[in-house]
Amino acid sequence: MERIEKDPIVPYIRQSDFAVRRPWQYAERRLLDYLFIYIQEGVLRVKVDGRSYLFESGQFCLVQPGSIVALEGETDTITPFAHMDLFYRAERAKSFPTRPGQIDLTSYSHLLQPTIQALYGLEIPVRIEVLQPKKLSEATIMMVELWQQNDPLMKLKAHLLANEIVIAVLEAYMPGEGSQRVGADPLKWVVAYFSAHLNESISILRMADRANLSVSRFSALFKQRYSVSPHRYLLQMRIDHSKELLENTALSQEEIASYCGFSDVHHFSKAFRKCCGTPPGDWRKFRIHGE
Repeated sequence: MERIEKDPIVPYIRQSDFAVRRPWQYAERRLLDYLFIYIQEGVLRVKVDGRSYLFESGQFCLVQPGSIVALEGETDTITPFAHMDLFYRAERAKSFPTRPGQIDLTSYSHLLQPTIQALYGLEIPVRIEVLQPKKLSEATIMMVELWQQNDPLMKLKAHLLANEIVIAVLEAYMPGEGSQRVGADPLKWVVAYFSAHLNESISILRMADRANLSVSRFSALFKQRYSVSPHRYLLQMRIDHSKELLENTALSQEEIASYCGFSDVHHFSKAFRKCCGTPPGDWRKFRIHGE
């Protein structure tokens, strides 16, 4: 409580836009304020203090003051964003979003916002997972729309939405009894993600990156929870889905292989036979005709 009184959280939007771009790059710079980004469409790579994070549609990014950040849109992107202060400072109107190449901010140290960890000892990752992502995405889009209107009342409403965004982030990571912290469970999303992207190439590196974990740590936590490696779990999901398609559709084996994420029909047949002891064609005949 003492900290809140000394350093009140009063979001102040400095710059906000939708950033509709073709593949693009923004070189390294050190931030004075907070940079909040919603990846509405496309793939965005964010490099923060030497570590690279890959973001996809529907994800949220928060880069805190003092960090060195570089941005790269790997595809066409729509990324609503806001540069903002979280904590009240009398000279906040003098601060600014830094530009590419601005690394040494010694001359502007009086404008540097404190980090959440420095004030509250609370670690909030670059990749944010919140309790209600749909609500947060809607609030972000509305905040930017309101901020774009050159009207004092609309900007006041935008700041109210900025408060909602900050609250959503803090609620997700603030410790407390009974708290359903998304940040405490880095694997909560994995199975649903596998299911939604079953027909795509999914690497362990990409999964670990999305969970903000090293590959070895991600694999160890996954095996601890599911008793098998991520690769084995994903393969079993693909085989199970292929069984459903073999039994309940007239799709060819080539089509099923594609829908289930196998590189080709030979890869599918080999994996299926190894797992089930019989080729997919024979399995289909037995399930349908009992032959």
